[in-house]
Amino acid sequence: AAERGSGRNLKTYEKLWQWSVAHAGDFWSLLWQYADVIGEKGSEVVIDANKMPGARWFPQARLNYAQNLLRRRDDDDALVFWGEDRVKRRFSHAALYDAVSRCRQALLQAGVGQGDRVAGYLPNMPETIIAMLATASLGAVWSSASPDFGVEGVMDRFGQIEPKVLFCVDGYYYNGKVIDCGDKNREVASRLTELRCAVLVRYVENRVDAATLSRGLDWSTFLAPYEPVEIEFPLLPFDHPLVIMFSSGTTGVPKCIVHSTGGTLLQHLKEHLLHGDIKPDDRLFYFTTCGWMMWNWLVSGLASGATLLLYDGNPFTAGKTILFDFAEAERMSQFGTSAKFIEACGKFGLEPGFSHDLSRLRALFSTGSPLAPEGFRYVYDKLSPDLLLASISGGTDIISCFALGCPILPVWAGELQCRGLGMAVDVYNEEGQSLKGEKGELVCTRPFPSMPVGFWNDPDGRRYRSAYFERFPGVWCHGDYVELTEHQGLIIYGRSDATLNPGGVRIGTSEIYRQVEVVDEVLESVVIGQEWQHDVRVVLFVRLREGVTLDDELTDRIKQQVRSKTTPRHVPAKVIQIDDIPRTKSGKIVELAVRQVVHGETVRNTDSLANPEALELYRDLVALDS
Repeated sequence: AAERGSGRNLKTYEKLWQWSVAHAGDFWSLLWQYADVIGEKGSEVVIDANKMPGARWFPQARLNYAQNLLRRRDDDDALVFWGEDRVKRRFSHAALYDAVSRCRQALLQAGVGQGDRVAGYLPNMPETIIAMLATASLGAVWSSASPDFGVEGVMDRFGQIEPKVLFCVDGYYYNGKVIDCGDKNREVASRLTELRCAVLVRYVENRVDAATLSRGLDWSTFLAPYEPVEIEFPLLPFDHPLVIMFSSGTTGVPKCIVHSTGGTLLQHLKEHLLHGDIKPDDRLFYFTTCGWMMWNWLVSGLASGATLLLYDGNPFTAGKTILFDFAEAERMSQFGTSAKFIEACGKFGLEPGFSHDLSRLRALFSTGSPLAPEGFRYVYDKLSPDLLLASISGGTDIISCFALGCPILPVWAGELQCRGLGMAVDVYNEEGQSLKGEKGELVCTRPFPSMPVGFWNDPDGRRYRSAYFERFPGVWCHGDYVELTEHQGLIIYGRSDATLNPGGVRIGTSEIYRQVEVVDEVLESVVIGQEWQHDVRVVLFVRLREGVTLDDELTDRIKQQVRSKTTPRHVPAKVIQIDDIPRTKSGKIVELAVRQVVHGETVRNTDSLANPEALELYRDLVALDS
């Protein structure tokens, strides 16, 4: 279609990418047609196409996100849910439509209308998707957080956006145990001042009385008065708010990032249909919580006709193979996870390609952190030699990806295959000059549809512009330290703000992680730069296998591995054994928070961490005094 529309030879991915960036309006217009988006496209594609921020996409368009995801009404699976090995449920496309219809009517009765906020404090389960689609069908705005968030972490998020309705869960399973959410639900509901209704979803059946919640009632009671009816989908502007997502919040109150109806849908369709090769009746899985953007990415898979495979709980419960049990039982075609999960499978010695029937699996998506070359080799050796391994990267900020996989390109170990179609991704040095084959800042030089509408409570856009456009005016600076390779792929070396600078030489943290985690005794690590004698020295903390103690021999072996594969500048001045490594709820290591603790600074909003208690392990370490 692009060749016909442009009259050019676009027979390589690189030529197609170049055309999609140079003729972005034509590309996104063609994508609308190719993806068969339900709605009115309008005649104009983009206004102020060279203005960033400020470009407006499809200004005459009208569409509804939920309508595009609910286009199927048959009896095939739409959702399949496993709650560890304790709960198994499924919804057909017809049943999903009917449940959304009932939930939509209940939300209307609760006073929810266009632009109102609805919040989900929920696991990755069917009711979460039902509530989200019911919200979107009305033109209201959805936002979610996973139930492992503490009260203050939730209030830092939902307290800013003042939802009218809160969906919460009685509890959840983790590693075979029931985690009760009653006390947290009650406090959150009582502190949300604009709340009209708190709806309690039953999952672990712990007999909590919904009446103990402020304005609370059960999910079943909430839906009971309503029978399924045809949904009247209002057609909304392309830039109508769809979801509010939150930055990690480890260095301040989380930013409330508002994403649009059309931008989210169109970008996800591109990534699913073209980069992920997702087809109708594929069975798409991503291991994610509702506090991570990959949950929103997963949900949009319904627009491509896929069945969504949902999992909640510990990914290594039940003999460490439960996700591969799920993949085999449900004929999974796309398996999405994190680089840390893949690395852990290797450390555990799992060989799922031999122990499980994964013959339906065509693609494995990895994100959250850079996947090391050893992770690539593990996947092709122990999972399957014949699948698309797509290491992908983007972020909450764009609810999508800058770098993706491509089914027609080779996979190079340690590299993200390509820059996303329609995304003018480049690498800049400190002076704003384009680089190739050298490390620099990941930037996007032209507007794209999934740029945020803005930040909540930022009427003049000052905070929004400051977040992405101050470093290089008129250019999106994402905050990743990367390199564009000879294959036109990307290597990501870590976050720019966590980059190490020993002796003034800039080093990405992932360059060290890739070598350290080759060492068999090391389960995982975190590396920081410590201010030391008017310079910066590299300090490496390692979590080791059970029963292993860090001694001089192992320390020397770690240092030699780093030295032999990188440079002497990369070699840590200190290697220290640690019992735990702090992470965000989505599994990302918080290097900045560790660095703050080491330097005696206060870490704000530790409630956004999955294991905030781990930070205390880094405080006042004698080993760092010399």
